[in-house]
Amino acid sequence: MTRIAYDTVAESYADLVRGELDGRHLEHGLLATFADRVPAGEVLEVGCGSGRITEHVHRLGLDVTGIDLSPNMIDVARREYPHLRFLVGSMESLDARDNSVAGIVAWYSIIHTPPEHLPAVFAELNRVVVPDGLLLLAFQSGDERVRLEHAYGHSVSYDAYRLDLDAIAAMVVDANFDVEVRVHRAPVGYEPTPQAYLMARKRPS
Repeated sequence: MTRIAYDTVAESYADLVRGELDGRHLEHGLLATFADRVPAGEVLEVGCGSGRITEHVHRLGLDVTGIDLSPNMIDVARREYPHLRFLVGSMESLDARDNSVAGIVAWYSIIHTPPEHLPAVFAELNRVVVPDGLLLLAFQSGDERVRLEHAYGHSVSYDAYRLDLDAIAAMVVDANFDVEVRVHRAPVGYEPTPQAYLMARKRPS
């Protein structure tokens, strides 16, 4: 259902979120901190959408590949950023070897996964990250499921989840990461909810 929705909105989504990071100093700082702290090696952005965060991470000097469930989103990302790698795939089952990537950015991509399924997602992310590798999460803060029937100028049908920062941190710790950064901020501009960010490092083997 999520894939179909994002296939539908891919073009208008790309137009609407272009430049969304402009003036967002906190988000710029978090991504820069991730780039400074992540070990050398390939980084994945899972749930990359139209590729704007993938491009930002690339400009921070990292070797990054964007992955998204929506083929239409990947088509848009490849058109917008032809110098970068984008692949169709799912963060629930990544086409990557164990301990093969230096870090993963999941920028508002866990919000479409039911909370009870997130431990399995974090276990999969842990599987592919090298020991001492980094995970960066961004998500809407709260504790509710929101049914979306209209988004980015289109009729759609999918769920989004507002997630509790403490609960996500506990899941990440259970998945063999140590939390290094936790941020919770008030809504800005059009945002209906507070936002949360978490950076965690995979424990050495």
